[in-house]
Amino acid sequence: MEPAAARSLLLCALCLAMCRVGGASSDNHEWKKLIMVHHWPVTVCKEVGKDCRDPPDYWTIHGLWQALSVIPMPDKAEECNRSWHFNFQEIKDLLPEMKMYWPDVLHPLNHSHFWQHEWEKHGTCAAQVDTLNSQKRYFEGGLDLYQRLALNSMLQKLGIKPSINYYQISDIKDALASIYGVIPKVQCLPPESGEEVQTIGQIEVCFTKGLQLRNCTEPGEPEEPASRRPGAGGPGLEVCEDGPAFYPPPEETRKH
Repeated sequence: MEPAAARSLLLCALCLAMCRVGGASSDNHEWKKLIMVHHWPVTVCKEVGKDCRDPPDYWTIHGLWQALSVIPMPDKAEECNRSWHFNFQEIKDLLPEMKMYWPDVLHPLNHSHFWQHEWEKHGTCAAQVDTLNSQKRYFEGGLDLYQRLALNSMLQKLGIKPSINYYQISDIKDALASIYGVIPKVQCLPPESGEEVQTIGQIEVCFTKGLQLRNCTEPGEPEEPASRRPGAGGPGLEVCEDGPAFYPPPEETRKH
């Protein structure tokens, strides 16, 4: 082979390798864990500094997300197929349940933008699972898991209710683990100036691709980065620190 041709071939191979390395994080959407994310509407409104009008007084669905491998650092699988756009018509027969259990807490008069965001960011990745491999199946599957977990009634059964008194995060995690048999993840808003404790905002329960319950974090695994809601004025949700936390009642709006 001529030297010039060899150099050209080597350069092409090097460019291809660099492109593969550079695109690995965006093209590798093979996920390992399904995350059923519940959020507490009162805290959702607090996080973005919005005075919500009559937010639901029960835990609602934030989303059905996916997590990649936890090595070296866990991350969310997102936007696996940007050409697979949201089609509102495909979920019209789910609307009564969607509005009740998967509402846009911040924009209650227009839920579809929120659902579009969840589908295009997370649903297109969940479609790797046969039972979630269409838009309708994704939202239907999320609603089914929400009903299966019955987080609201489980918390009531455990005596964990919104209160002006504080709860210990370890007690909440242990109580939920006793019900589900796996360790959930509880996320909080850090205390703002003048507040004594963190505020409970989100509870995640995790599943395998086979939709079997699993621990959200195994011993020795690093914690996944907590979510930050668009428009949040403060630091956003973080994995709750061990210690006391405020589970705000719907009617409780004053600083604590």
